[in-house]
Amino acid sequence: MPLIEASCGWPGKASVTSPVRTCTQDGITSVDLNTQSGCTRGTAYMCNDQQPWNVSSTLAYGFAAAHIANQGEADWCCACYSLIFTSGPVVSKELIVQVINTGDDLDDNHFDLEIPGSGVGIFDGCSKQFPGSYTWGQTYGGVSQRSDCAGLPSVLQPGCYWRFDWFMGADNPMISFKQVSCPFVLTSITQCVRV
Repeated sequence: MPLIEASCGWPGKASVTSPVRTCTQDGITSVDLNTQSGCTRGTAYMCNDQQPWNVSSTLAYGFAAAHIANQGEADWCCACYSLIFTSGPVVSKELIVQVINTGDDLDDNHFDLEIPGSGVGIFDGCSKQFPGSYTWGQTYGGVSQRSDCAGLPSVLQPGCYWRFDWFMGADNPMISFKQVSCPFVLTSITQCVRV
């Protein structure tokens, strides 16, 4: 979860009511849609509430970057997908995600889940948004155990704990996926609805 402004937060990416909501460095206050990303000397970052949570032991909601075969940003920005895990410790669990970012560095049909503590990635916005002595873990992969989540900013710890609790520390499990109507519980956070 790089914490930089999501690519679907820029105007004109897709036919939507509004691009994905982005926030100031506090992770709460919304910024103007044309505000430059915090990774390029701007002040736009991901909002703190764009992290996963579970509804039950088999269903959770969250956000992702994606790269889907034969599609582009105009197709997947703010679209929602049901991901059914087909391998690893989360087999048969379902995660419904809204795509808020583009994964240009991803393979086809790949969803990069936005999970705090799962790695800052190529564009590290975390240390810019949350300066200080936080422990982010490996660039790709992030922290390695549940107790490491305590080294993240407190507002990001719930999503990190989710990774080791509901997601059971799964490492790139295989999925089957299909596009679904976006639940209000996701679009109310991002303020982005496809039209």
